[in-house]
Amino acid sequence: MRNRFFLITLILLPLFCNAQNQDTTSLSLLFIGDIMNHDAQIEAAYDSASTIYDYDTTFAYIKGIISGADIAIANLEVTFAGKPYKGYPRFSAPDEMAFAIKDSGIDCLVMANNHANDTGKEGFERTHQVLENLGFPHTGAFVDSLEKNQNHPLFLEKNGIKIALFNYTYGTNGNEAVFPNSVNYINDSLILLDIERAKKEKPDKIIMFMHWGTEYETEPEKAFVELTKKMFAQGADIIIGSHPHVLRRMERVESPGKPDKVVVYSLGNFVSNQRTRPRDGGAMFKLTLNKSGGQTEIGEAGYILTWVYAPRIKGDKSFYILPLSEFEYCPGFFVYSAYDKMKVYSGFARGLLNSENRNVPEYIFDIQDKKWIIAHPSSEIKK
Repeated sequence: MRNRFFLITLILLPLFCNAQNQDTTSLSLLFIGDIMNHDAQIEAAYDSASTIYDYDTTFAYIKGIISGADIAIANLEVTFAGKPYKGYPRFSAPDEMAFAIKDSGIDCLVMANNHANDTGKEGFERTHQVLENLGFPHTGAFVDSLEKNQNHPLFLEKNGIKIALFNYTYGTNGNEAVFPNSVNYINDSLILLDIERAKKEKPDKIIMFMHWGTEYETEPEKAFVELTKKMFAQGADIIIGSHPHVLRRMERVESPGKPDKVVVYSLGNFVSNQRTRPRDGGAMFKLTLNKSGGQTEIGEAGYILTWVYAPRIKGDKSFYILPLSEFEYCPGFFVYSAYDKMKVYSGFARGLLNSENRNVPEYIFDIQDKKWIIAHPSSEIKK
């Protein structure tokens, strides 16, 4: 009898192990800050010889990191309303910028921000059409109630992991959406109800992308710190901030017996013509979700600093988003004093985040192995 039991065990053990392996999966997420398009960027993208706009070079040095994520989510802070193309204060970018964003590897866009209604109903709806034509999932702003019912929250699923994505803004610069268009505004009570509703669909994680805070201030407001606590208590897992155009602290919240949660109060600028420190750069936030036995938890998580390099050569200006760590030991790549400016920014950004982050380290580029690694063990991060 004992031998028979042993034989059955040998037969079933591989099947059990295979079932366990099939039930173990992971999903990498990359969150990206403010994508803006000021007049200088429009001018730089224009090729007078071909009379077309080209934004591909803007993303050339960051594309590998973005496309390496399973899902990359960014804040779109422009409209695609057609000509005339304009920057601040009412953004209307060439469609070619949308093409380049898609080609960079960005998979999803959040649209609830203060520039969502910059170009009125016609521009609002044309922007959505451009994104639809490119097959871009998006949320936060909606053409009508049907679209809102479909995309609020926006459910994204890959590698057997399902996430629910919400997006809200503090306001739209006084430019209200024209019915039936709508934009999600921050309302504590409604947000908590939305989270409760999403939980019924049993997503593995609930993500809140919030457009909030005072511009150029690095300290999060008390009201939004309190709102973060409320959203976590209600069931949100990951909270990402945009709008201040500067970096703010990042926290990995640990509670005994409960899955970790993460908040990034501001990712800063991803690309813009705001050239004064600390508006000339930002960070991408990368994390991995690990699912095993029906339980999904946040695994490795950290930030990648970015900086916008905007040289003017022979009168022509260009814009490049650089992964800072990969270029900080390449002074020969830069013209004029740009390298020094990037180093000044890196000093500021690391000074801020190293002192204020909680359990969130930096990803740095290992020049020997040509790969991104966590800068230092989590035990060395401030808790």
